Amino acid sequence: MVHVEHTSTVTQTQIQNDDQDKWSSRKYVKNASFVPVLGAPVVQLLDPQPHEHILDLGAGDGVLTLDLEKRCKSVVAVDASADMIHAAQEAGCKDARVVDGHDLVDHELANGQFDAVFSNAALHWMKRDPARVIQGVSKCLKPGGRFVAECGGFMNCAEVRGALHAALRKRGYNPEEHDPWFFPGPKTYRKMLEDNGFQVESMDLIPRLTELSTDIAGWVDTFGFAFLAPIEDEDERKRVVQEVQETLKFSCDNGAWHIMYMRLRFKAIKA
Repeated sequence: MVHVEHTSTVTQTQIQNDDQDKWSSRKYVKNASFVPVLGAPVVQLLDPQPHEHILDLGAGDGVLTLDLEKRCKSVVAVDASADMIHAAQEAGCKDARVVDGHDLVDHELANGQFDAVFSNAALHWMKRDPARVIQGVSKCLKPGGRFVAECGGFMNCAEVRGALHAALRKRGYNPEEHDPWFFPGPKTYRKMLEDNGFQVESMDLIPRLTELSTDIAGWVDTFGFAFLAPIEDEDERKRVVQEVQETLKFSCDNGAWHIMYMRLRFKAIKA
C-alpha cells in the first residue's frame, strides 16, 4: 500500500476564517499541559515499532505525535481544529492535517495503509456519530492493524459537568443541547467496536484524580466552551464560570485544583 504524503500548511488566515473552530492552542498549552503528559501509558500500550505507519487521531498540538515520530517510520496527525493543527505544524510535526474524525471514513487516508491508529483524549469529543468514527478508523487500518486509545469514559469529570449543567439550567437553557462530550462505559464502547469489525484485546475504565495546570475557571475556558456558546453576554459568561468554580471549591487542596477523570483505555484489533 502506498503511503499518502501531504504537505499542506495551515495558515493564520484559515484559522481566523474558521468560525466553527473554538479551540485555542494557546489556552491548551496554558491550561491543559497535563493532557499529553498523562498520555504516556497509552503510548506504552500502543508499543510503536520502527517499521510502522501510524495515524494519530485527534492529535491536538502534536506533542505526542512528535514522540511517536521518534519511534516509528511515519506518523500522520489529524485533528478537527485548524488552530491545533497549525500549532502541531509549528512544533515540527512532519504530516499534520485538518480532518474531522467523523469524516475519516470518506477521506483519502482511509485506504488501509496504517499499522495502527492511536488516539489520546480525543474520541470523547467525537459525539455526533461515534460509530462512524470507528468505521473510519477501520478503513484506515491494514488487516490485523490495531486501534489503541484513551478517552473520557463513564462518569468522567462528573463534578464539573454537573455544575455546568446546573448553571445552564438555572438560566433557562437545556444543557443537553450544549454538552459536547461522549463518555461511554466499557460495555457500551466494546459493543461498538465489535459491531464494527474489531476484536477487543483490553479495555479498562481507570479513575484518575487529576491535578490541573490552572483552576476550574481555566479548565472550563479551555474545555467547556460549548456550554458557554448560547450565552451572548460576555459578563454573564464570566459569571457562569465563576459560579462553577465556587460550586467546586471543595476540589481545591492547598491551592491545587483537581478534577476526577475517568479514562477509558483500550486496545482493539481489526479482524
